[in-house]
Amino acid sequence: MTETSERVADAAPENWVDHHLPRAAIPYARLMRLDRPIGWWLLLLPCWWGLALGQIGLGGGLPDLWYGFLFFIGAVIMRGAGCTHNDLADYRFDAQVARTRSRPLPSGQVSRMQARAFVVAQLLAGLAILVQFNRYTVVLASASLAIVAIYPFMKRVTHWPQLVLGLAFNWGALVGWAALHGGLALAPVLLYAGGIFWTLAYDTIYAHQDKEDDILIGVKSTALMFGAATGRWLIIFFGAALILIDAAILAAGGGVIAHLGVAAAALHAAWQVKHFNGNDSALCLALFKSNRIFGLILVAALVMDSVL
Repeated sequence: MTETSERVADAAPENWVDHHLPRAAIPYARLMRLDRPIGWWLLLLPCWWGLALGQIGLGGGLPDLWYGFLFFIGAVIMRGAGCTHNDLADYRFDAQVARTRSRPLPSGQVSRMQARAFVVAQLLAGLAILVQFNRYTVVLASASLAIVAIYPFMKRVTHWPQLVLGLAFNWGALVGWAALHGGLALAPVLLYAGGIFWTLAYDTIYAHQDKEDDILIGVKSTALMFGAATGRWLIIFFGAALILIDAAILAAGGGVIAHLGVAAAALHAAWQVKHFNGNDSALCLALFKSNRIFGLILVAALVMDSVL
């Protein structure tokens, strides 16, 4: 059994979880990936996009800050629940991969029964956040759980698990809009579609870290399918994402500042494509993490457009 004081192989060496949390809490924080915040950022950002775009659709003004805070808490909790569920599904695979075998489940820091109970606790906490919104939003957000449930198994049957991840991770674009409008429209649907293509881009970059291990254990990914052609696919994915996001802004009645934000995000995407090297794992991780900046550019532009 791995001691909780030992670092998980793919965690940052100076992360706050390992250095500041009580010993008994560390394995559960690791299950939630609290030591790797990029995941909840990528789940949160589409929620904020949807919220800001929804405010534009209402005629402008400052987006609801309380809702923005609830989305933040909810993203951290639900990303943690998703990661725990994923680890339960993959613990045998994780035990065969150097980067993941020191995670709490394959290393024995927590049992599967404890992990299942932890998933339930996180889902209940997420429900407590969700019921703060209107009924339509509660039902809409709950529907995403079906996608979250099947995602861990997709890499066993298709080279497109990144697509399923995109369906799950960008659901917040719909929820953010619905929280204000009590329903959906063309604009949030376009935004959601754009987010899916964005996820296809960044998670394909991420998947290049695990190519060799994925081949050995027999799981699939877009990185393996595209191979040397990945750069061209990244152009397609980022391009489609930006076109659809810009179309969503048009549909919502957004102004020039929002469109300039899409242009700025396009420059960031171009920077990623230019520097991408599928054989450099450290670079792939850095590019993947940089998508927080891509997403925040759009958040800032949408909020400024709505306010001004």
